[in-house]
Amino acid sequence: MADDAGDFARSMRIATSGLRAQAGRMRVLSENIANADSTAPAAGGDPYRRKVPTFSSALDRTLDAKVVTLGKIKTDNSAFRVKYEPSNPSADATGNVKYPNVNPLVEMTDMRDAQRSYEANLNIINATRRMIQRTLDILKA
Repeated sequence: MADDAGDFARSMRIATSGLRAQAGRMRVLSENIANADSTAPAAGGDPYRRKVPTFSSALDRTLDAKVVTLGKIKTDNSAFRVKYEPSNPSADATGNVKYPNVNPLVEMTDMRDAQRSYEANLNIINATRRMIQRTLDILKA
C-alpha cells in the first residue's frame, strides 16, 4: 500500500508540473497575441518582439521522478512585418511601420496545443484522485 501511495503522489506531482508549465506557456502565447498588432512607441523604433517559451525537465529527488518546468523565455529574432503607412505616428523617415513578428494563426495553434496538454494533465490528476478515493472506499469496506 505504501508503494501505491508513492505512485499516486508521483503521478500527481508529474501532472502538476505539466499544468504549471502549460499555464506558463499559455501566458507567453497570450502576450504574443495581445501585442500582435502593436507598433513601436517611437517613430522608427522596434515594436514588440515575439517570445518563445521553452521547457526543461528536472529530477524531483523526493519522488525520484522527472518533472517538466517552464524554461527560459526566448525572443524570436525573425524579421518584423513592415507596412508602408506614412501617416502612422510610428512610421520611419521612409513611411514604413514595423509590426511585431507575431503570426496570430501560429500563436492560436500553439495555444490550442498548450490547452490540450493542460487538459491532459488535469485528466491525469482527476483520474488519480478517483483511484485514491476508490482505494479508500475499498479499505473502509
